[in-house]
Amino acid sequence: MESFIITGGIPLNGTVTPGGNKNAALPMLAASLLTDEPLILNNVPQIRDVQAMRALLESVGVEITTLAPDRWRLHARNIHPAELDKNICRSIRASILLAGPMTARTGYLRLPPPGGDVIGRRRVDTHILALQAMGAQAEYDHLKREFRFSAPNGLHGAEILLDEASVTATENAVMAAVLARGETVIRNAASEPHVQELCHLLNAMGAQISGIGSNTLHIQGVERLHGAEFTIGPDYLEVVSFIGAAVVTHGSIRIKNAAPQHLGMIKLVFNRLGVDWQSESEDIIVPKEQALEIQPDLGNAIPQITVMPWPGFPTDLMSIAIVVATQARGSVLFHDWMYPSRMFFTDKLVGMGAQIVLCDPHRVIVNGPSQLVGEILESPDIRAGMALVLAALAAHGQSEIRNIGQIDRGYAAVDSKLQALGAQIRRVNG
Repeated sequence: MESFIITGGIPLNGTVTPGGNKNAALPMLAASLLTDEPLILNNVPQIRDVQAMRALLESVGVEITTLAPDRWRLHARNIHPAELDKNICRSIRASILLAGPMTARTGYLRLPPPGGDVIGRRRVDTHILALQAMGAQAEYDHLKREFRFSAPNGLHGAEILLDEASVTATENAVMAAVLARGETVIRNAASEPHVQELCHLLNAMGAQISGIGSNTLHIQGVERLHGAEFTIGPDYLEVVSFIGAAVVTHGSIRIKNAAPQHLGMIKLVFNRLGVDWQSESEDIIVPKEQALEIQPDLGNAIPQITVMPWPGFPTDLMSIAIVVATQARGSVLFHDWMYPSRMFFTDKLVGMGAQIVLCDPHRVIVNGPSQLVGEILESPDIRAGMALVLAALAAHGQSEIRNIGQIDRGYAAVDSKLQALGAQIRRVNG
């Protein structure tokens, strides 16, 4: 098993370019199932979750050609609802994204339960309810431990009110609706940048989707989609991870092609932690001089940072924000009501010297600043794993982060990118 060995306390300096948005790439890859013509995707991130999705698509007959490391050609001219590899499905949450397009295109799919990060129960009910509203039949076989989706009479348009603003359920519903008969209206839809990108891709393939970027999507079904070429945007989660790395090491970096227009609420939250950055066209510049002082609420009350659906503060950045807060003066309460295990990684930060009180599974209070010290750590999931990398970069002495396969699922060559910024980080086996 591979580990990172990190010597902390070294300011990061230089320029870095983030990879393509993982959470946009995965549904876009699944969208190749909706047409029998070629789809070309540029800026495909070279990460484990994307490779797992590629394996699933190839298993159902999608021909995938690597034109360049980050440029893929996908051709789903002859697909079949094969039995999917249970281990691959168990390794990524995004395997559920095959349900919508496969049901729409072939009328049938057997799907083992999706996996992904262990951060609490992650229900799939919203996906099933949306597909059922469009005429699909969905059931779960407890003995064989698999979902079965079918649409013997095809899919039809429907008025759908999602019971939660789930990103992947919105994506599944949209991909099914573009080939359904008639009009579909999806309310309480997720509107994250990657959902918007998927909709723009589908429109480039001939879909008719309006309301993109809002929480109400109108989709007029079409008989067929055609091929297209599309460039995946930057991963804003990686962008903010590098912002955090620069801040906790008191460095100064430029992040190229960072799409700062998507970071409005994130910047407001980081401003409350005493962190700021400048935008220059599509680049972000993180200066060395940071206040790193938590801004109290009116009456000098302890501020609270709560995750919310987009355009609120995203849950996937909670771990990064907590590490940044350990280096800021003052107290702040973090609340993630979405996942009951998101905060459990903070015990590792406490072991490094952070002053954190775990109030309950959803809330922690951080008091800072704290001098972190090197420690042997285990990466529990993608986002907490990257947060531990930041903590190790800020710490005095050497840290070892194990189980970095979790980090590789969402960050491509993060050690090489950090080395180019001056970090002392190396990958070792065993």
